[in-house]
Amino acid sequence: MPTKSVETRDEPGGRSDTRRPSGATRSRGGAGTARRAAGWARRAPLLPALVFLVVVTQLPFVATVVISFTRWNALAPDNKGFAALDNYKAVFTDPAMRSAIWTTVLLTVTVVLVSLVLGLGLALLLDRRFWGRGVVRTMLITPFLVVPVAAALLWKHALYNASYGLINGTLTWVWKLFGSADPPQPDWMTASPLAAVEVSLIWQWTPFMMLILLAGLQSRPADAVEAARVDGASAFDVFRYLTLPHLRRYLELAALLGTVYVVQNFDAVFTITSGGLGTANLPYTIYQTFYQAHDYGRASAQGVVVVVCSLLVATFALRTVSSLLREEVTR
Repeated sequence: MPTKSVETRDEPGGRSDTRRPSGATRSRGGAGTARRAAGWARRAPLLPALVFLVVVTQLPFVATVVISFTRWNALAPDNKGFAALDNYKAVFTDPAMRSAIWTTVLLTVTVVLVSLVLGLGLALLLDRRFWGRGVVRTMLITPFLVVPVAAALLWKHALYNASYGLINGTLTWVWKLFGSADPPQPDWMTASPLAAVEVSLIWQWTPFMMLILLAGLQSRPADAVEAARVDGASAFDVFRYLTLPHLRRYLELAALLGTVYVVQNFDAVFTITSGGLGTANLPYTIYQTFYQAHDYGRASAQGVVVVVCSLLVATFALRTVSSLLREEVTR
């Protein structure tokens, strides 16, 4: 067959210059341009959302990082300047900050663990078929849909109030049933302030845990459960050897997501106790530093530390989600 010749030209020094036909070069360049144009056509509709996201989230965070390296207190406007790492040193050496970190850890661990246990129990209940299951499921989800401030106000005034709260009213009614005219009337927010905050958050976050674990229960392989029951396994054995290992990823996901949100909780602490009696967590401490002490540099440093810690937890949560999605794809 006749073949196309390629033009070869000798250059000084004995090298040869081999050139492809100009038509092939133009066709390859045109194909590359078309691919780039098609890629930009797919990405262009997402650009406004990306720009909005950067402006709303990333630019304020960059500004916070910059302010965290400055000495800026509204009560001392003349003493403003570059502080280097002084604000971060103050964050890690401040006794109030250490107390807030401990309170945040205790609050988060208690709320997440208790919510997980209660959510698992409710998920196991809703995984069974019974009359009115849809209504029960809707009622159990409702606390998670309540606005956090409204939920905190509900617990503070309708339940915890020592004078007209439902809890003390129930105690009065029970004591009267047994003929006692002197029922106990404890002030719950003063006697157990941190527990009061924890109970309100557990009430609000248990439905969230229940939804995640219920999704995990409904993704169990039904044939494996049925085979175990045919082989004589008890309900506890099915739960221990089949259900619990299957729910491990879902338990991790629920715990990580709950941790990310509870660490950042401000509404319940601010509304129920106003950060008093040892209930000031990290978000409330930042609020005090910024709005009451007016120390913008130190408050920004505290915020950066909290964000970095939250990102570490969120990274593990994203990895757990990715592993769950990969398992679903491989099934």
